[in-house]
Amino acid sequence: MAAPRVLSMGNMLVEIMRPQLDAPLDQPGAFEGPFPSGDTVIYIGQVARLGLPASYIGAVGADDFGDCQLRRLHADGVDCSQVRVLPQHSTGVAFNARFSDGGRRFLFHWRHSAAGQLAPEYVDTAALADVSWLHLSGCNLAICESARAACLHAMDSLPAAAQLSFDPNIRPEVLSVAEIRELCQPVIERASLILPSAGEAAMLTGAADDESGCRMWAGQGKLVALKQGEAGCTLFQGDERIQVPAFPANEVDATGAGDSFAAALTVALLEDMPLAEAGRFANAVGALAVTRIGPMEGSPTRAEVEAFMRAQEVPA
Repeated sequence: MAAPRVLSMGNMLVEIMRPQLDAPLDQPGAFEGPFPSGDTVIYIGQVARLGLPASYIGAVGADDFGDCQLRRLHADGVDCSQVRVLPQHSTGVAFNARFSDGGRRFLFHWRHSAAGQLAPEYVDTAALADVSWLHLSGCNLAICESARAACLHAMDSLPAAAQLSFDPNIRPEVLSVAEIRELCQPVIERASLILPSAGEAAMLTGAADDESGCRMWAGQGKLVALKQGEAGCTLFQGDERIQVPAFPANEVDATGAGDSFAAALTVALLEDMPLAEAGRFANAVGALAVTRIGPMEGSPTRAEVEAFMRAQEVPA
């Protein structure tokens, strides 16, 4: 029996980062990069590194940054046959500054880049016939109307048995919360797994807090994984609530860790791991992802994850 195939789509960017903390983007200073990036790109690269067949739909420019992006995805084993190279557009860029309080500031150049040209005709519906899982994010619904239409077209073209995961990934730099809520609703309704970060479950459901919002979604039959960074994650399914503690990590750069976590949870669920074990596996991947600067530079292989988890086990 063939292994389940995972598909994702959306923004293909390179990231240019401040190497030092607390260096704002409105002042001259040093940058490091380019690093391959994009939330769903990080996700799909991690899926492939963990051993499942993985495919991506998107676009890059016919330039050095596009080459950087595609070289990384090919090295990770991602099928890029549905990625278009657009000579008339530049590859998208995100500038990223990190701060001591854990905050980050992004400056995006993507709406008019190759990434912003994603459209329904980019989706080869015949190629979706063997897809077991599609992963979407709110960030990609917000780039432009054509990108949103492409994501919804892919979602509506999935095989009936395919699952959908959704990371809200709200970016106030792109759209307002009210606009994001409206854009996300059709995907939330279809999703079997929702992966909110702090504040997103309450914001998108109108609940008083994240716990209540996650329980609302769980009551609708969804699995919800509330990402909590160094506190680990909390999983909600039906009436069940499972707190999964984080692994200790030598944090260098947390960019992309949540996307790697989402990828690992996808793989674990497709491999039928028990829920608590799946959460632990995803936390391990998230912990390793923060150990190097760059959104995808810390993404571990399956062997690295398993070795890391064995090293954390307490002898009987």
